[in-house]
Amino acid sequence: MASAMLKVAAAGVSRCFTLLRGVSTTTPLCQGVPRAVWKLGKLNHIAIAVPDMERATALYRDVLGATVSDKVPLPEHGVYTVFVELGNTKLELLHPLGDKSPISGFLQKNKSGGMHHICIEVDDIKAAVADMKAKNIRTLSAEPRIGAHGKPVMFLHPKDCDGVLVELEEA
Repeated sequence: MASAMLKVAAAGVSRCFTLLRGVSTTTPLCQGVPRAVWKLGKLNHIAIAVPDMERATALYRDVLGATVSDKVPLPEHGVYTVFVELGNTKLELLHPLGDKSPISGFLQKNKSGGMHHICIEVDDIKAAVADMKAKNIRTLSAEPRIGAHGKPVMFLHPKDCDGVLVELEEA
């Protein structure tokens, strides 16, 4: 009788181990789910809206010693940009250009300026955008547009990205 109970108990333990072995630590949990045809890349830049472009540029160049670009107007986006080179990424300083600049509204709410968005590289912008839309992530335009680096970009709605305006840029 005791040996029969041991066999049953052993069988139960064996089944338990079999169940535990069925959960692999090397097999992805999403096994069977098709992988995306695009890949997320590195952080390209962090954008900061500034009320005074010359003062902000001087801070990064003259006080902090960073290399900064010239001020470049981007009328199609309604901004002036200056890029601050850092070792592993860049800062993008944004200042309004024109009456309909999206940065004007941001600065009306945030008089001192502040972080506006993050930009992450992707290897295929069209595939990434299609995937985001399929996952119910709203975009701020119907199609990618050419961004400050001359590459296609798409902005994702901050309400769908934990309050952060995310820019995807094709690498």
